[in-house]
Amino acid sequence: MTIELTRPTADLFDSWAAAVAEFGDGHVDGSGLQAPVTPDRATLDALIEKSALLSDTTAELPADAVHNDLYWVTDDGEVVGFLSFRHDLNDYLREVGGHIGYAVRASRRRQGYASAALRLGLERAREIGLDRVMVTCDDDNVGSFRTIEGAGGVLQDIRTLPEHGEQPVRRYWIAL
Repeated sequence: MTIELTRPTADLFDSWAAAVAEFGDGHVDGSGLQAPVTPDRATLDALIEKSALLSDTTAELPADAVHNDLYWVTDDGEVVGFLSFRHDLNDYLREVGGHIGYAVRASRRRQGYASAALRLGLERAREIGLDRVMVTCDDDNVGSFRTIEGAGGVLQDIRTLPEHGEQPVRRYWIAL
């Protein structure tokens, strides 16, 4: 396995489209996409443009956005998942999303990709000088909370928030 964080690129269109299709019509954490997603060229072109804007720390962003590095989790050039690394927290991210959001496609789960992706996301946080990061997951997502705890996550609380429906959210801090 050669697991890397790769910026969205047209070079991996087929692999990206297959990964997105595995998630169906639902939200894909860490992908930078809003459901429902159509995995076509126009969607990818818009994502590449959005990714460049969000990662440009000199760009002025809309009030509800934060600077954000969008990555694909790749293994030998195959898109196996997604990771979003947010440089700062706004009110919504402080409550629900955290600094790092990620997802692994169903066919590649339980193979260590989430742990590797989170580890790489934490390296990026260190690069920009953060002392700690917040990572969240749904309370019933045992695989995700075990991944976060395995990376040193300390549970702050479990909350049910109107912004997130009725699903309780686990909020963790990882010291860097």
